[in-house]
Amino acid sequence: MRIEIDDKSGFCFGVVRAIGEAERALAAGGTVCSLGDIVHNRIEVQRLERLGLHTVTHDDMERLRGQRLFIRAHGEPPGTYARARELGIELIDATCPTVARLQQRVKRAHAAMGPVGGQVAILGKRSHAEVIGLVGQSDEPTVVVECEADLAQLDFARPVHFLSQTTQSIALFEHLADEMRRRAEDPTRITVEDTICRQVSNREQHLARFARRFDTVIFVCGRKSSNGKVLCEVCRAANPRTYTVEEASELDPAWFAGAESAGICGATSTPRWLMQEVADAIAARMRPADR
Repeated sequence: MRIEIDDKSGFCFGVVRAIGEAERALAAGGTVCSLGDIVHNRIEVQRLERLGLHTVTHDDMERLRGQRLFIRAHGEPPGTYARARELGIELIDATCPTVARLQQRVKRAHAAMGPVGGQVAILGKRSHAEVIGLVGQSDEPTVVVECEADLAQLDFARPVHFLSQTTQSIALFEHLADEMRRRAEDPTRITVEDTICRQVSNREQHLARFARRFDTVIFVCGRKSSNGKVLCEVCRAANPRTYTVEEASELDPAWFAGAESAGICGATSTPRWLMQEVADAIAARMRPADR
C-alpha cells in the first residue's frame, strides 16, 4: 500500500511557539502549570505531562501562589491576568500573536459599536478557549454565532460588527456575513472583519486536493480540536472514505479493504510524530505476513 503523510498538516505557528515555550520552561526546572490543555491533542498533552507539565483550571489558581502558570496559544481574557497579579503568579504568556491581535480588534469593535448602539458578533464555538478569551475582552455583551440559527440573537435594525474565531471556516463566515447583510435594514451598517488565520484556512483547499488522491484518508486529531472538526469535514467532503483517529490504536482494518493507497493528515494541533506513528501502524498492518 502507498502511504503518504501530508507535508502541510501538523502544528501551526502559534502551537509550535507555545510548545517550544513550554519545553524551555520545563527544561529550566521547577513546576510549570498550564491553564487548560496546552493543545487540543490528548496524546501531545500526555507527552508534555511526562516532561513535568501540570494541567490546571481557573479554580486551581488560588493554590498556585508564587508558581509559574502557562497561558496557551488560545489566549485568556484580561481577568485572568489580573487574578494572576493578585496571587503573585508568574505568567508564561504563549498567546498566539494572531489571537492577540484579534483580541485587540474585538476591543476596537466594541469601542466603535458602543456610541452607535451597535452589536459585536463573533463566529466561533462558545465553549472554545479562544472564544472565551475574546468575549472577555469587553464588559459589553458579545454575541457568539455558531450557525445560521444563532443570527436570531441579533437585532438587524442596529449596526453589527462581525468577526471570527481564528480557526473557523471561511465559507461559513462568508455565508453568515452575506445573510447578515440580507437581513439588515441597512446593509451598510454591517461591518465584516475577516479575522480567520490564513495559515489555517489555506489548508482547506490543499486538504481537499490531498484527500482526493487516496483510496482512504486517516485524519489524526484530538477530540477537543475545533480546527480538527472543520478540516476533517473538508477531507470527508472530498473523500467519503475519511476516518478520524486520536492515535494509532483506533485504526480499523475494515477502513482499508480494497484500498491501494492511504493519506495521513491532521489538524493544526496534531504533532508530526503522531501522524508518523499512525502511518507506521498502517504500514505494519498492511505488510504481508511472513511465510
